[in-house]
Amino acid sequence: MNESAFLRSISSKSFSPARIAEQAIRYPDLIEKAIEGLSAEKATVRYRCEKVLRTISTKQPEILYPHFDFFAGLLDGSNNFLKWGAIITIGNLVRADLNNKFELIFDKYFSAIAGPVMITAANTIRSAAKIAAAKPALADRISKQILKVEGAKYKTPECRNVAIGHAIDSFDQFFEHVQNKDAIIKFVKKQLQNTRSPVRKRAERFLKKRKNSC
Repeated sequence: MNESAFLRSISSKSFSPARIAEQAIRYPDLIEKAIEGLSAEKATVRYRCEKVLRTISTKQPEILYPHFDFFAGLLDGSNNFLKWGAIITIGNLVRADLNNKFELIFDKYFSAIAGPVMITAANTIRSAAKIAAAKPALADRISKQILKVEGAKYKTPECRNVAIGHAIDSFDQFFEHVQNKDAIIKFVKKQLQNTRSPVRKRAERFLKKRKNSC
């Protein structure tokens, strides 16, 4: 697939991020075109290129890993859609992070949990589980960051409850990697009294699975 064909595929009504991602994996020069597309004037092109890059990060993170610093830079951007994509993509790239670049952006990456945008925090919390699985040595540091959701400032208290639900789901995925399990158990037990029913149910399921740890 050459550049013109790539652009046609991005703009096509039959756009398929998975199909284009496979082509880009075979022809890495297309990855550069997708990255350039994130700065395109047309929003549709920007968003579709982001989906392609995110798909590549899921399938073969090592192919996209040389661009880790570029995605880290998007965390400071004003475009929330691209920021959310970067959060997810970085979470996938950590599997290929042999140079420990993630550790250099650790605080910046998790700063979104404190607020004010719940969706940004939720994407961060969900990706945290993948990062902890790829880097178990960071699991306790990551859990401390997620626990900050309890005091986070979002648009509404209900937004915080939604984020707390994501936190329980994330903990559920990497709990075995955490040394300080007591802090997590204490947090989840509090959510048995959460005003949001789905959060209470998540807490109940989590604790039932860990009844010997409680």
